[in-house]
Amino acid sequence: MTRRALVVTHSGREVAVSALEEVVRELAAAGIEPVHAGEDTESADLPEFDLAVVLGGDGTILRAAELTRGTSVPLLGINLGHVGFLAEAERDDVGDAVRRLTTGDFTVEERGTLEVRVVGADGSVQTGWALNEVALEKADRSRILEVAVGVDGHPLSSFGCDGVVAATATGSTAHAFSAGGPVVWPDVDGMILVPLAAHALFARPLVVGPRSRLAVEVLDRSPAQGLITCDGRRRLEVPAGSRVEVTRGDQPVRLARLTPAPFTTRLVNKFDLPVAGWRGRPAQTNGEGRRVAGGGAS
Repeated sequence: MTRRALVVTHSGREVAVSALEEVVRELAAAGIEPVHAGEDTESADLPEFDLAVVLGGDGTILRAAELTRGTSVPLLGINLGHVGFLAEAERDDVGDAVRRLTTGDFTVEERGTLEVRVVGADGSVQTGWALNEVALEKADRSRILEVAVGVDGHPLSSFGCDGVVAATATGSTAHAFSAGGPVVWPDVDGMILVPLAAHALFARPLVVGPRSRLAVEVLDRSPAQGLITCDGRRRLEVPAGSRVEVTRGDQPVRLARLTPAPFTTRLVNKFDLPVAGWRGRPAQTNGEGRRVAGGGAS
C-alpha cells in the first residue's frame, strides 16, 4: 500500500516554493506520495495519508491541524515565518527533518484543544474547536461588549470590554500573550481566560483545570454583538443574550518532535530573550528531556 504525506504550504512566497520542491524530492526518495493541500482544500477532499509536513508559520500549522483533525497523523512544522512557535525545524533543515519523519525518527507530542459551544437566546446551538484560542470580540468596533464570566456554573464577574480570549497552554504565547496573559508550559493541562481591555477592577487572567467549564455570557443589554474566531480561522456569531461555553477538547493535535529541547529553550530562542548573566548550570535530562538527579544550580 502506497504511503502518503500531506504537504501544507504557505503559498505565494518564493521560500515556500523552493522548500516544497525539496520536500517532494525527499518524499519521493523514501517512496512516499505527496498530497498537496491548496488554499481551498477541505479535509473531506483529501485521500488517506500517514504523515504531514507543514511549510510556513504558526498560521499554516493551524490550517494543517484543521485538515488533519480526527486523525492520528503527526504534524511536522518547518518554520518559514517569523516566530513559528509550533514549528520543529527551520528552512535550512528541511531535508534532514523530512528524512527523519519518513524513517520514524521522531517523537510525538500531544497538544490539548478547546471545544466551544454557543447557545443563543432562542436555544440555537453552534459548536467549534481550537488548538490555540477561542477569541470572543465585539463585532462593532465603535461599541462595547458587556459580558458576565463564570467558572464551573458559578458567576465570577461582569464588565464591559473589547472581548475575552480562552486559550490552551499552546495558545498562551499567541493572542492571550499579547493581551497580557501568562505563558503556560505546554505540559500544563489547563485553560486560560484573558479579558481584552476590560472596564473593571477585577478582570485578571485566569488559569483553570482541565475539567473546568468556562462560560461567557453576552448580556442582553450589551451595545455590541459578539463574534468568535477559533484559531483565527473559523467564525461563530454571538448575538446579545448568547452564552459561550468552553471546555477541554477530546481530540488533541499531535506534533512531531525531532529534539527533546525543553520549552524554556524554545521560549528563549523564539523570543530572543536575554539570558546573559545566568550562572546556574542546566539540569541534566534523559533522552525525553525530563530532569534527572544531579542537575541544578552551581
